[in-house]
Amino acid sequence: MAMTVHCDIVSAEKQLFSGLVELVVAAGVEGDLGVMPGHAPLLTRLKPGPVRVKTQNGDEEVFYVSGGFLEVQPKLVTVLADTAERAQDMDGAQAEEARQRAKEALEGKNADMDYSRAAITLAEASARLRTIEQIKKMAKR
Repeated sequence: MAMTVHCDIVSAEKQLFSGLVELVVAAGVEGDLGVMPGHAPLLTRLKPGPVRVKTQNGDEEVFYVSGGFLEVQPKLVTVLADTAERAQDMDGAQAEEARQRAKEALEGKNADMDYSRAAITLAEASARLRTIEQIKKMAKR
């Protein structure tokens, strides 16, 4: 039996996952990181993107987080997300539409436009699309 650690993935709205996992992979602000049982304690910020968990029985689940924190303790990994959802529940067409609107807003050079907000929207929409692509790749295995 593989070694496991307890993992909780929660957002401000709800708890999305709680269970024993063999691996957690997340998009940290310093780069992607993987956490396995026995990992050193850690606290890091997360950027928008996928969080992948490999459960105790070998299944993989993917979640999208818009940012937040990842905390690693000896027997617990916690993902505290600003907003989060299961990748399988995401709408790819809606994410692509949001990405296009944000891209057009940035290229429009409108003086009244909030560039920082448009850039954040573009980054989040792109991260959503990366998450959807990751779950599609998993489905092909």
